[in-house]
Amino acid sequence: MGRVVMYSSVSVDGFIADENDDPGPLFEWLLSGDVPLDESGVLKVTQTSYDYTRPYWDAIGVTIVGRDVFDQTDGWDGTPPSGIDHVVVVTHRPPPAGWNPEAPFHFVDGVDPAMAAAQRLAGDRIVEVAAGDLGGQMLAAGLVDEVRMDVVPVVFGSGKRYFGSVGAQHLLEDPDEVVQGERVLHLRYRVRRGPI
Repeated sequence: MGRVVMYSSVSVDGFIADENDDPGPLFEWLLSGDVPLDESGVLKVTQTSYDYTRPYWDAIGVTIVGRDVFDQTDGWDGTPPSGIDHVVVVTHRPPPAGWNPEAPFHFVDGVDPAMAAAQRLAGDRIVEVAAGDLGGQMLAAGLVDEVRMDVVPVVFGSGKRYFGSVGAQHLLEDPDEVVQGERVLHLRYRVRRGPI
């Protein structure tokens, strides 16, 4: 089984979007360089950010998202983002009307069934979990191995928290990686196992 990684860009005060689900400047680092990050040519980053991000993206087999992310992105028009093979959507609702049943999106009800489906689909590749309430639930359930965050120098003051509404303390190891990009700090932590 591959690692389970919780990931998002985040403000310095720990938010992944404002109160209206607007990420504001959190993704500007993805547009501020001259090295194409994917085949679209839209995302361009610095060489440093490319060297950190592209190998990670290439290792992802499945991304798990909540229904809000799915709806906000219009399901990426049925094509998983960044070359990912599958997307598992945690939701109590059925797929939208007219949704292509052949698209590599899997709609499941609950955190545990989502993780089981994602690990089956990913094999030994990474299972990525979107940060926020869903990621926080998976962290609290002990399902997350690693936390990755791209910290952007902005303070939101309020909004959607990176760890959602996690109500207990969770220790992380010292950072495995700290990479300074242009207007972004890339961080990677392993989740500490065992007693706090």
